Amino acid sequence: MGYIISSMIRTLVAALLAAGFLSAAESSLEQASPMSLTSVYRDLPYVRDGEPRQRLDLYVPTPPVPRVWEKPLTAVTRRLPLIVWIHGGAWIIGQKEDTVPLEWLAHGYAVASIGYRLSGDAIFPAQLHDVKAAIRWIRAHADRYALDPTRIVVWGESAGGHLAALLGTTGDVASLDVGDHLEQSSRVNAVIDFYGNVDLVADASANPAIGTVKSPHSQLLGGPVLERRELAHQANPISYVSKDDPPFLVVHGDADRNVPHAQSVLLVDALRAAGVRVTFYSVVGGGHGDFADPQVRQLVTDFLASITR
Repeated sequence: MGYIISSMIRTLVAALLAAGFLSAAESSLEQASPMSLTSVYRDLPYVRDGEPRQRLDLYVPTPPVPRVWEKPLTAVTRRLPLIVWIHGGAWIIGQKEDTVPLEWLAHGYAVASIGYRLSGDAIFPAQLHDVKAAIRWIRAHADRYALDPTRIVVWGESAGGHLAALLGTTGDVASLDVGDHLEQSSRVNAVIDFYGNVDLVADASANPAIGTVKSPHSQLLGGPVLERRELAHQANPISYVSKDDPPFLVVHGDADRNVPHAQSVLLVDALRAAGVRVTFYSVVGGGHGDFADPQVRQLVTDFLASITR
């Protein structure tokens, strides 16, 4: 297989040389492995005149031919599936540079990491508006970066998992799309939700500390959770579940002390009741991330392959 790929690369480079797309010096890159180079685009604003957090970083693995992506799409330009990463941090901290799953670049996926306004900047639904705006921006610029707009997988952990789940269930809710590129859809093609929050009211009812005004949940809603039930309902991914939602992979440690495992159970039950394809994996003894269970990696690998192949 390696020999076949190398032969294809040599043929590609020769063709580009003959067509004038490459200089002789650049052709020395033909010995590089496929997808061995990565173009990094940082701090791309997905909202016009937006705030600093309303930016994304884009990592695009490229064939060993520079500048192909700067030219119009041709037969030699392959559109890439995209993983959109949403960081956690209880909606109060975190940044787009946190724990980005860049290891998937080596497997031929482009990766975008989204920044979004935190609860100290604006209360919900600002965070959902932001991640939806980012998805629309990505679709609007898919040609420029050779991305496949039909293979967008959103992946988040903790608060980011919550937003990822909301992206998955609100693809058909037009009222939540505000801002630029409204001609584009914010619907995603699959969701990977790692231990995300789901039902804030249920969480606050089970744990009085979450209902206090200083809890991250209350800060997200702009007041005590149990006094903001309607807004909490709007922040619940289950509120929007329908049979046409994309496939979900949900992973949660059953010993998580930050986000109860029961939160993911609620979401999975609702998705299954609606007929949505969902894979749920409970990490036995797992806490809030940093899973040592090798099955988690395999599940992600298999899920991505099933969506993007």
